[in-house]
Amino acid sequence: MNKENILFAIIGLLLGCIVGFMAANFMNQNYTGPRPKAVAGAGQGAGLPPDHPPVSASNGVAEAPPGGMGAGMQPAVQEQIQKARSNPNDFDAQVTAAGLYYQIGRYDEAVEFLMKANQLKPDNYETIVKLGDTNFEAEHYEVAEKWYTAALAKNPKDVNVHTDLGTTFMARQPPDFDRAIKEYTRSLELDSKHEQTLHNLVIAYTKKNDAANAQAMLDRLVAVNPNNEDLPKLRTDLQSLRSTPNAPSSSITH
Repeated sequence: MNKENILFAIIGLLLGCIVGFMAANFMNQNYTGPRPKAVAGAGQGAGLPPDHPPVSASNGVAEAPPGGMGAGMQPAVQEQIQKARSNPNDFDAQVTAAGLYYQIGRYDEAVEFLMKANQLKPDNYETIVKLGDTNFEAEHYEVAEKWYTAALAKNPKDVNVHTDLGTTFMARQPPDFDRAIKEYTRSLELDSKHEQTLHNLVIAYTKKNDAANAQAMLDRLVAVNPNNEDLPKLRTDLQSLRSTPNAPSSSITH
């Protein structure tokens, strides 16, 4: 084998490793990063579980457009996506393509492939949760709510999904703090020390102008993790609430 062939082989191996890493990262991540500070209205019918009625179209958000391979995408990534399109009955290929689109922030295309994966394996719990997560990232909050609800019907003890469901009510416009708090409370019934839930409850109560409950949740959060990096901001917002009831609060995390 000459030097050029060896070089091409190494490049091909590296590209394959990159694609594999991106897909594996998507499969294993917990989606606990920060959510957008400015949230839009909920999506309509695209990506809904098959046993749910369509969401009202009055929100004005169009369905997810057909996915495409954009210019500048790495050839190895294009190959993985084309593989999924050419093999619509390959579950793993659909999930891999969804992961690649998720990594570059093209959430509607990711939903497209996850929907195909869900059609192939309707009972696959991880795919159902990812449909909730990805629709949330696409700011289709009502659609995300449907998928999280479908996931909880299969596993009602999933603390993270209860918390994610609650955050769909926080993120939409107008927010529904009471429903968010209800889901967060269910999460704490399953895990009284769930840090993300306590964090979000501080925000929910602060935004609801309920300083007493916000302080109570903040105290519990400090007891769980006194080094939580958001504590200074949460304390500042709570202090602002006490001095100015309509003061803005922290960004929502999910």
